[in-house]
Amino acid sequence: MARQGVIASMHALALLLGAFAAIPTGVQSIGVCYGVNGDNLPPASEVVQLYQSNGINLMRIYFPDANALNAREGTSIGLIMDVPNTDLASLASDPSAATAWVQSNVQAFPSVSFRYIAVGNEVSGGDTGSILPAMKNLNAALANAGLGGSIKVSTAVQSDVTQGFPPSQGTFSQGYMRPIAQYLQSTGAPLLCNVYPYFSYVGNPAQIDLSYALFTSPGTVVQDGRHAYQNLFDALVDTFVSALENAGAGNVPVVVSESGWPSAGGDATAANAQTYNQNLINHVAGTPKRPGPIETYIFAMFNEDQKTGAESERHFGLFNPDKSPAYPINFS
Repeated sequence: MARQGVIASMHALALLLGAFAAIPTGVQSIGVCYGVNGDNLPPASEVVQLYQSNGINLMRIYFPDANALNAREGTSIGLIMDVPNTDLASLASDPSAATAWVQSNVQAFPSVSFRYIAVGNEVSGGDTGSILPAMKNLNAALANAGLGGSIKVSTAVQSDVTQGFPPSQGTFSQGYMRPIAQYLQSTGAPLLCNVYPYFSYVGNPAQIDLSYALFTSPGTVVQDGRHAYQNLFDALVDTFVSALENAGAGNVPVVVSESGWPSAGGDATAANAQTYNQNLINHVAGTPKRPGPIETYIFAMFNEDQKTGAESERHFGLFNPDKSPAYPINFS
């Protein structure tokens, strides 16, 4: 998950500076990210049962977790599986490494419903140069395995790869993103976007109204031409959409691969976490620029006490390690 802090809050402050009409917004399918950086987490078989009992039909895992993959075989739960950032260089430089990766982590689990392979999560620094060649090698390996049409290859990025206000003026702030966007357009894969109004709000609480971040604003906060923004989530997503358009990749879908709100740590409360995540689940009609439904993954399934950083990082979970809800939430 991103610690998007200052950059995201400055970006969101720009998105806030607009002028009133309510536009309902949307999520097609809600998934939940399954992280394992915690003590006493339940076994993967029980985690899959918890997904099923709550009607959660999409999952994201952050590495090829054999326990999670075995537990999911034969279920209908769709999956995003990440390539760890540490593996990008080898996959980028060696097509045979990509072939071996697909054989070991995809073909070995024929009953798993893979949707996307995320080639890195919020990659930074010099490693960004490995994203696109690794994507190309993995796409070739999937095609050679007869899986090229059913499993899409992408990468997961955070809001600091974009810039611009209002959302219609969004562009990519990082040079490596334009060729990635154009490649995604050529393959039909979505861009995976980690979208966190929470970080924007905590970075500028005096200037960003909490209601704008929590989907509870009574009216429009940002007017962008004919598009009205009543919540920060839509504004952040549509900035990604505009950046894709301005990169010559306007047909690339956006999948929100992470979004969430912590229930403790700093000024975080369980009430605000419940409000944000329940409103996100209920957000069913699209953004102003993309009125179709949006596939979205909540971060995260469990509170993970081994995560580093601010105390809030350990409290993004919908559930505690004993499988009790961190707060009431309804996925129906």
